[in-house]
Order: sequence, then structure tokens, then C-alpha cells
Amino acid sequence: MLVGVRGVAAMRTTSDFLVASRRTSPMLNAAAVSGEYLSAASFLGIAGLVIKEGTGAFWYPVGFTAGYLLMLTLVAAPMRRTGALTVPGFAEARLGSRSLRRFCAVVVVVIAMMYLVPQIVAAGQLLTLVSGVDYWVGVVVSALAVGVTLALGGMRAATYVQAFQFALKLVLFAGPAIWLLLLAGPALRAEMAAPAEFTTFTRETPVDFRLDTDLVLTEPTTVVIDGGPPVRLTPGPHAAYADQVWTFPEGAPVPELGGDRASLPVPGGEDWALPLLGSGEGAPLLATWSLLVATALGTMGLPHVIVRFHTSPDGRAARRTAAITVAMLGTFYLFPIVYGLLGTVLTPELYLSQGTDTAIVTLPGRITGGSTAATLTALLTAGAFAAFLATSLGLLLALSGALAHDLMPSGLRRLRLTALAASAVVIPAALLMVRVDVSAAVTSAFTVAASTFCPLLVLGLWWKGLTARGAYAGMVAGLVFSAGAMGLAAVTGLSGTAGMLLARPALWSVPLAFVVMVLVSLGDHVPSWAEDTMLRLHLADREK
Repeated sequence: MLVGVRGVAAMRTTSDFLVASRRTSPMLNAAAVSGEYLSAASFLGIAGLVIKEGTGAFWYPVGFTAGYLLMLTLVAAPMRRTGALTVPGFAEARLGSRSLRRFCAVVVVVIAMMYLVPQIVAAGQLLTLVSGVDYWVGVVVSALAVGVTLALGGMRAATYVQAFQFALKLVLFAGPAIWLLLLAGPALRAEMAAPAEFTTFTRETPVDFRLDTDLVLTEPTTVVIDGGPPVRLTPGPHAAYADQVWTFPEGAPVPELGGDRASLPVPGGEDWALPLLGSGEGAPLLATWSLLVATALGTMGLPHVIVRFHTSPDGRAARRTAAITVAMLGTFYLFPIVYGLLGTVLTPELYLSQGTDTAIVTLPGRITGGSTAATLTALLTAGAFAAFLATSLGLLLALSGALAHDLMPSGLRRLRLTALAASAVVIPAALLMVRVDVSAAVTSAFTVAASTFCPLLVLGLWWKGLTARGAYAGMVAGLVFSAGAMGLAAVTGLSGTAGMLLARPALWSVPLAFVVMVLVSLGDHVPSWAEDTMLRLHLADREK
């Protein structure tokens, strides 16, 4: 909030609030883009996914970064030349449809809420883990800090805050990673290259279950549940309930997971080491391709990312912003790999408790103790909060713009009040969704973005034959089928290839949206001014 004060005095108009009057330099803009893009899924989620899903999780940072290469190639410069302030504004400017603009604003609200709520949830969970305060405290503090900062300073304040937080996150993420590697010693570093399969507890280990979990014991095991007397459990299925703590003695066999988590690979096991996602589901190649489609094309469709290119002075600056962003993200994403491999060796039990998102802040206490562990945990916690807040700031800006600029008459006062109101609405949603899987929820937002805005942007910027009716039909198809498939997967719990294609629908929902847009547009009338609009989008910027 203190950093954001710099943007308050300069904010006088709607353009100041939404796009910082289009005067943001490429370096500052790239740092801000990176700051808001590196969310909880990047800071905590990827390392946790390495423990839970294996080395195939390394495809997540590949997809996240590749998205900006596509942005650089296809979107950055022509998008900036539209002169629009938001993605729905681009839809109206390109296709001349006010109703399409309103529908796009609704899609922005859906994507922003799917992405924003998990950020606030993660903030509350992290604060509870490291300090012991109630979960609602982290939720309220995080949501209000973001809402007040945005209401006071708009995009200009958000730019300063996000750029500062990118530098902060890089220092607070890379520094402890290097420090932990030095403290770990050569033996542990060698074990990271080939983690042992997690079949036996190497020490007395408490497992704090976040959700109801089905366990299958392969032999009689003595455990302590919630600090009570030791209990001898027989082989077979057993249920561990949310918020229970089971303490397993040293040398006890690790139970297998049952139910819908039975396909998860054991950390360090043969399936875990395969370089594809979903190795236990029967279709790892399809699962990996679907993830890459969602993350790479979804990046192109994220409204809080797209709006960043409208803050550039011209198309050339927008391209430079995208290029610098690729370099910044590529540097940052080296370090989740380090934390993920360290976590697989030192905290493999988190895959039982469904608490892998907390692996990063758990690691310092497993490598060292005393003030060193406390210092490292504090640094990582600060970095994680920077990740939550920077991303939340961008998402709240996109959400406020959709509500108070695209769905209703705009004004600076209304934009400020909408930012505060939206942040207040997020609080009860985050309190109700305390058990949400942060990484899964964020990937779902990418899937919806890839299935709706990606086809709109690619065809709208590169094909003069796109019509408003075609764009509308394609976006409706993409939204309904992507969100519907993920909802159906959650309700039915299908497994195998069919279940994977429902849970990760981007592989087919994105092509479907493209095909529907093209076919409906071909049967429609293309306006006479479409060619002139396309020329304006692709004419080179004037030399200054």
C-alpha cells in the first residue's frame, strides 16, 4: 500500500485507473506483468505439484512461459493498436457489437473470480500455517489490502506495486533456494537427482490431513490420532478425516491412497519419475498436451494480463514488454524445480495429507533449525504473500473494469467503489472455499480463458472474416463446454482417459471454440469496414 501511494496523485481519469494513461515503459511494464502473473500457483503450487504428480509437473512452467512467446508473436502489438481499455472493449472496437462486449465482460468476471478466490484462500491458509491465527484473518487482511490499494491508485499504483513485488518475489524465492541447497549438503543434493521411493517413514512423522482421505494399509500399523493413545490398525481401507493428525512411527509402511486419489504416483516411484503428467491415469501424453494447451493459450486469454499491453505507449513497446517478460519468467521458474525436488526428498508425506501447497514453507524446518529456519520461513512467507497480492491486484483491476466500465456507465468514482465492493465479495467466497485445491482452481481459470478469449483474440486480430455472431457463438461454446466438462468431472469422478478429458478439457474445448467461430462467421455477413479495421491493427507504429 505504501508503494502504491505513488500512483494516487497521478490518477484523475478512467484511463489513469485502467491503463495508467498508456505511459508505462517496457521494463517497468514487464516487471509488473511478471509480478502479477507469478501467483500462488507459481510460487507454491508448482513445487507442490512436483511432489504430488512427479516430474511431469515441470510442464507447468513451460506452459506458463510459452504463453508469453505466443503473446509476443500474435497479440501484443495489434492488441495495443486497438485503442481499447479492456478486453471487452477490444471486442466492441473490432466487431462493432455492444452485446458482445457485455458478454465478454461476463466472461471476464467468471475467469477473474475463478483465479482470484484461490489467491485469497492461499493467503489465508499460509498465514494460518506460519502464525497459528484463524484462517479468516488472512482472508480479510489480504482482500482489504488489495481492494484499498487498487481503489486509491488504480493501474498506476498497481504497476508500481507489482513491479516492486516481482523483484521482492525473485529475491525471496531465489535466495532461500540457494541457501537451502548450501545447507542441505552434498548427500541431500545427490538424493534430489534421484529421490528414493516413499514406501517407509524414515522418522516419526505427523500427517495433518487437510481433507477427508481414503487410506489403504498394506500391513498392520500403529498410529497416534490427534495425540491420543496408540491405535493398532489392521490391513485394509481406513478413513482419515479433515483436520485430523495421524502420527506414524519410524519404519512404518506408508499407506496407499484410495478413492479418486489412487492414481497419484508415489513420490520418488517409477511413475513419479516419468516426464509426463497423469502417468497413473492411462493417458499421460494427452494429459500433458491438454495442460500445455490450457496454460500456453490460456495466458493469452487472461484478462488481467491482456490489459497490461494497453498500458504501453505503442505496439513496439508492447512487443518489448512481452519479450522482457519471457526472460524474467524464465529466470524465476528455475527455482520451483529446486523446491519441488527438495520437498520430494524431505516432505513426501504431504502427498498423503493433500498439503503439498505448503511444502515450500515447511522445508526450512526440515533442513535446519533455530533462527536460520525461522528466517528462511519468514522470507518465503513474505514472498508468498507478495505473490498472492500482486496477482490479486491485477485480477481485481480486470474484474472492476468489467463491472464498472463494460457492463455499466463508467466513471472514476464508480471504478473505485467497485474495486472495494468486489474485494469485499471475495471474502465470503474464500471463506466458503477453504478446501479448494489452489493449483487445480488456477488451471481451471486458464482452461476457460483458453477456450473463450484466445480464439476471440487470435481470429479477431488475424482474420478479417470473423463476425460478432461467430465470436459470440464460439465463446459461448468454449465457456459452456470447458466449465461444464470440469464440473461434470468433479461430480461424476470418472477415471481413465474419459475422466482426464473431462477434468482437462482444453485439448478439445479450445479447438471446438475456434471451429464454431469460423463456421458461424463463414455463414454470416462480414461488415464492409472489417478490412480497414484489420489494416489499422497491423500497420507499423510511426517512428517518433
